Amino acid sequence: MLLAEKVKQKAHELGFQKIGFARAEYLEEEAEKLNKWLSKGFHAGMAWMAREPEKRCDPRLLFPPVKTIISVAMNYYTPYEHNEAQNQGKISRYAWGEDYHNLLRNRLNDLLEFIKTLDPEAEGKICVDTSPILEKAWAVKAGLGWIGKHSNLITKDYGSWVFLGEILINVEIQDETKIEPDHCGSCRACIDACPTGAIVEPYVVNSNLCISYATIESRDPEISEEVADRMQKWLYGCDICQEVCPWNRFQKPSAEEAFKPRYGTTIDLDEIMALGPRDYQLKFQGSPMKRAKLEGLKRNARAIMRKSKD
Repeated sequence: MLLAEKVKQKAHELGFQKIGFARAEYLEEEAEKLNKWLSKGFHAGMAWMAREPEKRCDPRLLFPPVKTIISVAMNYYTPYEHNEAQNQGKISRYAWGEDYHNLLRNRLNDLLEFIKTLDPEAEGKICVDTSPILEKAWAVKAGLGWIGKHSNLITKDYGSWVFLGEILINVEIQDETKIEPDHCGSCRACIDACPTGAIVEPYVVNSNLCISYATIESRDPEISEEVADRMQKWLYGCDICQEVCPWNRFQKPSAEEAFKPRYGTTIDLDEIMALGPRDYQLKFQGSPMKRAKLEGLKRNARAIMRKSKD
């Protein structure tokens, strides 16, 4: 308990709003859900999701000496609105600022080094989004929040505007973790608001219909008409299911300067279409938006411009 309290205090000092601990084990229930989701093809073109799904559900296959999963959440909400002007493409809130992967990874590394000062035998593996681990499931087990019907983690304190990260560590850290129950109740706000019907049932998202998938992860040369007709000017990502969530009335402005908009909350579509490779590299260096690549951003801009013209 003393170790847990010291780690919590340090995590808060490093800028993490929430932290919890869970015993490393095989996630049997989550494995069944993942395999069912994959069998329906809901992962769309994300082939890596289907590779070694057992590793995603068992952290011991990812880091054999692991005994505890340390889960953290960092609030990234900043109180700005989208520019609804003509010919502007909207950007998902998470990508307004600097690349959160680097920020969280550096802070988690500092936390791991602190733990090593308390226990010289400590070893750990840091995970931020790109590792094959079910981040949201571990956040739930660590008591950070619950998974909403839109499939995002929701916290009572900050809503769903949080980044997640983990440290898989070979130390047993015991804490009185209280699992947060599901507080979605009968609410259907996210399901009803999704313009493409991507939330096919509560807690299940079909990526083939998801605007975020289409504009970020998809490598198809063009966006399907089924999605393109309902993009609502989203150039990169989509926040609709989070914007309508009643729990996000508890959102609080983040203290992290890095999460404030670098170049506004939208981008001029003509500017995107005119970008060459060098200008693209300079403009989006250090931004999460590089994930879509230049070809992807231009594809997204074309889809929005076609819809506006229609």
